[in-house]
Amino acid sequence: MDTPLVVVHYEKMIRNLDRMAAFARAYRVRLRPHGKTHKMPQIAKMQLERGAAGITVAKIGEAEVMAAHGCDDILIAYPLIGNEKVERLLALARTVRVSTLVDSFEGAKALSDAFLRERMRLPVYVKIDSGLHRCGVQPGEEAAQLVRHVVSLPGLQFLGLLTHAGHAYAAKDARDLQRIGQGEADCLIETAEILRKEGIAVQEISVGSTPTVRISGAVTGVTEIRPGNYVFHDMTQVRLGVATEEDCALRVWARVVSRPNKNVLVLDSGAKTLALDRGAHGVEGVSGYGRIVGYPDCVIERLSEEHAVVKVPDDCPLSIGDVVEIIPNHACPVVNLTDQVYVIREGQSAEVWRVEARGKTS
Repeated sequence: MDTPLVVVHYEKMIRNLDRMAAFARAYRVRLRPHGKTHKMPQIAKMQLERGAAGITVAKIGEAEVMAAHGCDDILIAYPLIGNEKVERLLALARTVRVSTLVDSFEGAKALSDAFLRERMRLPVYVKIDSGLHRCGVQPGEEAAQLVRHVVSLPGLQFLGLLTHAGHAYAAKDARDLQRIGQGEADCLIETAEILRKEGIAVQEISVGSTPTVRISGAVTGVTEIRPGNYVFHDMTQVRLGVATEEDCALRVWARVVSRPNKNVLVLDSGAKTLALDRGAHGVEGVSGYGRIVGYPDCVIERLSEEHAVVKVPDDCPLSIGDVVEIIPNHACPVVNLTDQVYVIREGQSAEVWRVEARGKTS
């Protein structure tokens, strides 16, 4: 097979899927995995076969792909703003069960008005900012005010509270990760208590983040978990202590195309293959641009569009033409940069799976 190419080690992926499904069963929480990591209906179906209650996606385009391939319970975990998106959401809601989130009075009213015109009700979560400081309202009274507004809108059905602890990617150590994961759950549960005292039903307490899922997902009161990266893992999860290199199912195969001197070699996997992330959410916690398996002293120091420049020790045995395997820093953008992945199973020929939801950014 030509290089560079993105490879999925099937057995590693299956272990990752099975472990998360077992965790969800053990703690009696619904697993609604995020499909933005893999973007492949085949994998979504594997997750559903293992007991997932539905699928999470980031964009309507991803939801449309998953619905077209048989996924019939989809959460779009993103604020849907704009007439075009609302019309697409209405069309999708006529064919599958779809839900979304709101974090503003304006966004909630626009969705309600559109669904009311069609004599439909849209299930929604209210998103709470648990510390990432991206989208979401503040926990407590600010969130409660938005929920009261949502409950009053006839085109919406309030499901519950949702958050994403993406700031966990900046955790300094296991204790810091524990603090973030506990806080992720607590801010939702405390807000839910305010609402329930007022007689407002809060069905779902939904958390999502692979680094924190085994912390927040184990907190009494949490009903749903939405991890995404766990399906493949990557060097960011390894750095955080959430996974080992052996757990990382997504790899990149690259070839040595130049060795200008004894301490430098060049691979054919540049930024258009490996992506430029050195972590997630802007956190640069990983050294280099991926780990070359079996060569821990070789560091991918910089990427051009089609070149990876690697610093190597004097005794590095790699020569022009050799193929290496790289564990990416961040699996999600790597998948989105390729049309297809090569799925490797022990004792079988490789299969080619198309990344059907690649590039679905709207």
